Amino acid sequence: MSDYTISRVFPTDRRSLLQIDALLEQEGIQRDANLDYTCAMYDEHAHVIATGSCFGNTLRCIAVSGSHQGEGLMSELLTHLTEVQYQRGILHLFVYTKLAAADFFRSFGFYEIARVEQRLVFMENRRDGFSRYLAALADTKSGGRSAALVMNANPFTLGHQYLVEKAASECDVLHLFLVSEDASLIPFSIRKRLVTEGIAHLPNVICHDSGPYIISNATFPSYFLKDADSVIESHARLDLAVFRNIAQALSLTCRYVGDEPTSRTTRLYNQVMAESLPAAGIDCIIVPRREAHGKPISASNVRLLLQRRDFDALQDLVPVSTLNYFKSPAALPVLGRIDRASHVIHD
Repeated sequence: MSDYTISRVFPTDRRSLLQIDALLEQEGIQRDANLDYTCAMYDEHAHVIATGSCFGNTLRCIAVSGSHQGEGLMSELLTHLTEVQYQRGILHLFVYTKLAAADFFRSFGFYEIARVEQRLVFMENRRDGFSRYLAALADTKSGGRSAALVMNANPFTLGHQYLVEKAASECDVLHLFLVSEDASLIPFSIRKRLVTEGIAHLPNVICHDSGPYIISNATFPSYFLKDADSVIESHARLDLAVFRNIAQALSLTCRYVGDEPTSRTTRLYNQVMAESLPAAGIDCIIVPRREAHGKPISASNVRLLLQRRDFDALQDLVPVSTLNYFKSPAALPVLGRIDRASHVIHD
């Protein structure tokens, strides 16, 4: 252990943040706009010589000053960040790092999941985390043409139902991955229930929880946050690098996505998907949105109508099972969350 001190840096500590930004810049890193914990290691003159941050279950923006490398400071920094995460009850940790630093993280107990263009390595602190996830998926593998579809369904609409029906009609087995990260206005348990009820008539659809490996705060935090286009694209490429392993485990030949006229984040994701999946031998099939009254059906508009309690208008946008749920007393807590939201449109 060194004699240097490590302490948390708060958003109001402009002096330390300026030093952190300068240190990160020296290492070719830009501080993320969305972090929930940042720390700094200070020398005897109160200068920042190392820094690291967290967001959700990920470790981010980790750097040690070039003049102090070789002193074991990176190990101290990671030990501190890991302890912070464990104290918050987060035991399964992820990190993406430059290719050159991957060996160090391996020595600290992280294991590679995927690489992005030989520049970025995505890792986790469980030896068999991703392999066990893939093995569980492989148990659902079947013959014939297999396709994938990933959706958040916040909430499940007639547009979602149309997309699932179309994909299911064009393949032997459709693997439907529902984003299980609880970062949406409608909790995962409710989203899963509404999807399950809305596709009960489709026997060739297999539902999977996405876990931390598909559109999660580990692989694609920009899905849930406002980020610059370059950051969204970077996260999309990471998410798709992981997905290619999933596709291999299930022998998937194509992935269906809905056309996106309104959400900037999803539109960029679709663009990256259309470019990168065919290069991996996976067809990317973009399906035009189902419309109602001449406009694409959107979950954002559904949430807006739920705020207004306009159930008459909702009849043309959601399946009966979704409408019946939101008209029931059981939906009152969820409707309260939607009411309190200042922004229900996902852009």
